[in-house]
Amino acid sequence: MSRHAFNFHRFIAIVLKEFIQMRRDRVTFAMMVGIPMVQLILFGYAINSNPKHLPTAVYAADNSPFSRDIIWALRNSSYFDITREAHRAADIKQWLAEGTIQFAVTVPVDFSRQLLRGEKPDLLIEADATDPAAVGYASATISQLVTSVLNRDLTGPLAKLRAGGTPFNLIAHQHYNPESITQYNIVPGLMGVMLTMTMIIITGLAITRERERGTMENLLSTPAHPGEVIIGKIIPYIMVGYVQVFLILVASKFLFDVPMLGSVPLLVALTFLFIVANLAVGITFSTIAKNQLQAVQMAFFFFLPSLLLSGYMFPFRGMPGWAQNIGECLPLTHFLRVVRGILLKGNGITECVPDLWPIALFVAVILTIGIKRYRQTLD
Repeated sequence: MSRHAFNFHRFIAIVLKEFIQMRRDRVTFAMMVGIPMVQLILFGYAINSNPKHLPTAVYAADNSPFSRDIIWALRNSSYFDITREAHRAADIKQWLAEGTIQFAVTVPVDFSRQLLRGEKPDLLIEADATDPAAVGYASATISQLVTSVLNRDLTGPLAKLRAGGTPFNLIAHQHYNPESITQYNIVPGLMGVMLTMTMIIITGLAITRERERGTMENLLSTPAHPGEVIIGKIIPYIMVGYVQVFLILVASKFLFDVPMLGSVPLLVALTFLFIVANLAVGITFSTIAKNQLQAVQMAFFFFLPSLLLSGYMFPFRGMPGWAQNIGECLPLTHFLRVVRGILLKGNGITECVPDLWPIALFVAVILTIGIKRYRQTLD
């Protein structure tokens, strides 16, 4: 039989050989199964483009039955969760800047008196519109919701107040992105996404490349401390990360006209912590992976949940509670809030602190694991 003719027995032998090799490479096999399962679960259960139960604050300067009914209607709505009650208008501004609330409803003084006189009082609705997709459906619901509850109250002699349409004027203020421009939300967040992807992949290849090329033995023969080796590998990539930050900031300003209301030097300084967090993940993966392919697979396995659960592509508060809990553990989630807060809201260090300490904690935990794993590699 000719050597170049197709032989079924040789074909079966090669197929069996590939299955044996796949069984030996358990990490790759786990990724082949795990990544589709993660995608299925996240897209099927966690992703929701119509977020509900959004945290809402109420400032009721008019303590009347009408005001209480409006608050009651919001509480019973599936779109709003009354999490805070303000005692002054400044509280609303602070909570919106910190991102602790998505909406704020202000019932002004003399609301009920003007309503009964048929003067159509104003009802102020404020929203954190840094992510336009997170507030679109809920904003459209408020007018109908309040109109419904007031029409129920305006009966008998007061029924005539409904004749002219809605008995109030809804004043809607979408803070930080009043025109609902998508680029204002996407482009600043792209800084965190790019750093996550590139930093983890680049550093994930660091130790595995040396192991494959045989240069790891040179490191093993030196008296270098594991911490010195890891930090020494991280420093050059920090510089690469800042080059990416510079390019994205320039593009944001001159190509997409993204407003930069806050301090850019502050953003650059705080980005250091986020870069280190991703580099620490990459180094840790490189100590676990047996080859460069596995390192890249691990990086992608981490990047996919970060992209989907951080609030970059889909509204964070639209996800179920378990998905939000996972997202809170990811550094990208907190960095997106920092970068959008500084550029779009003009936040300072005080407003950023609640999202900085989770990133710092993440760095401490991952670096500890990475150094421990590197010591095992040396052994």
